[in-house]
Amino acid sequence: MSEQAKRPKRKPLDLNRRSMPKQPPKIRSHNFYEVALGYQVESAVEEADRCIQCPKPKCVDNCPVEIDIPGFIKCIAERRFEDGVKILKEKNCLPAICGRVCPQEEQCEETCVLSKKKGQIAIGRLERFLADWEARQGKLKLLKRKKKTGKKVAVVGGGPAGLTVAGDLIQLGHEVTIFEALHKMGGVLTYGIPEFRLPKAIVGREVDYLGKLGVELVTDFVVGKTRTVDSLLKEYDAIFVGTGAGLPWFMDIPGENLNGVYSANEYLTRMNLMKGYLFPEFDTPIKNHRQMAVIGGGNVAMDCARTALRLGAETRIIYRRSRDELPARLEEVENAEEEGVIFEFLTLPLKYIGDENGWVREIECLRMELGEPDASGRRRPVPIKGSEFRFQVDGAVCAIGNSPNPLILSTTPGLEAGKKGNIVADEANGRTSRERIWAGGDVVTGAATVILAMGAGRQAAKSIHEYLLSH
Repeated sequence: MSEQAKRPKRKPLDLNRRSMPKQPPKIRSHNFYEVALGYQVESAVEEADRCIQCPKPKCVDNCPVEIDIPGFIKCIAERRFEDGVKILKEKNCLPAICGRVCPQEEQCEETCVLSKKKGQIAIGRLERFLADWEARQGKLKLLKRKKKTGKKVAVVGGGPAGLTVAGDLIQLGHEVTIFEALHKMGGVLTYGIPEFRLPKAIVGREVDYLGKLGVELVTDFVVGKTRTVDSLLKEYDAIFVGTGAGLPWFMDIPGENLNGVYSANEYLTRMNLMKGYLFPEFDTPIKNHRQMAVIGGGNVAMDCARTALRLGAETRIIYRRSRDELPARLEEVENAEEEGVIFEFLTLPLKYIGDENGWVREIECLRMELGEPDASGRRRPVPIKGSEFRFQVDGAVCAIGNSPNPLILSTTPGLEAGKKGNIVADEANGRTSRERIWAGGDVVTGAATVILAMGAGRQAAKSIHEYLLSH
């Protein structure tokens, strides 16, 4: 028999990406339940079976936390779900979260070989499937910790970067304490992302997993006020700062101090930490507006607009470029459009106009047109003279970005600051200008994605581990 005859036949390419069921738009636009419903077993197995198991998978190279993607997908295809969960958790302590909110289409899925034929594997949905499958079994299996080293690490900030550092270091045998300023762990996962996109119970489940691994979780503890970083250095061998980017940006236009004009941080925090999504079960101090405008075009802007819509407001997103330039995930844009959010493209806010009681009542805007590309590669918006117009609103949310809170920098001498108020840290390992202090995530880069913060946390954890073993 010839060598060619001995080789197993390749199965034909299946480019039919399995769709994931969602709540119908007319129903979900009136509730805060999760929009995407996840794969059932058969759909997940069919989707996983489409993977051709590349010998040199580029999807892994493009994953910030270096998950063995073909490995866990193969487990799903073979219905070895428990083995798949184990592979996932070796590199990612937050799989249920990443499977829901990470932009896989720009990372692992973008480099899938099948993307050349527009049939890339739904890696994020499969990751979510495994995490949810494990939760349904009611048996949480903990990964084995290495022998205790006797070293202690303090993690400042309980967001995705801090949780990742803690998860990696606890498994490597170090003692880890997370200090979180708010009364719940999770950072942006808890107070920034709406319930309909990332349920709080799922965040709580992932955080509980770290607690069971042995991470000490301390809340209502503001490092920089309750204790300084230098004070913690007397007790801990190393410190990781992952305090995120909680300082909101505004446009600096007239009327921003009017009642009814919010930052995205304030608006989403009121909804999330104060349980506004459970009204009237929880009597939350958030005003239900009738006509809401959201300024911006990123994922946070989509979150704010879809939240306002669910509270009964006619909601508009004001964005100075066109739909093609929106930085938000396409999935989130499509969800917003389906639910009834109105998009005012090529529109620039000029000022807010209030009534005699100091409440916002109108926005004056200017029409734009697209010119040549700018430094971001997107076409630059150019004002159209004489195109000013107004429309009525009784609420507005500014969702144009954030920068880090200055508290840590202002209370930690010798910690180098960047131009935008960020902590300067080595991109490869998270080392800062201070010995025994590392930093990563949004506090270094400015507002970015959950998975990039987790990737930074993973790199910092490796560096901290190497340092602790050598000192």
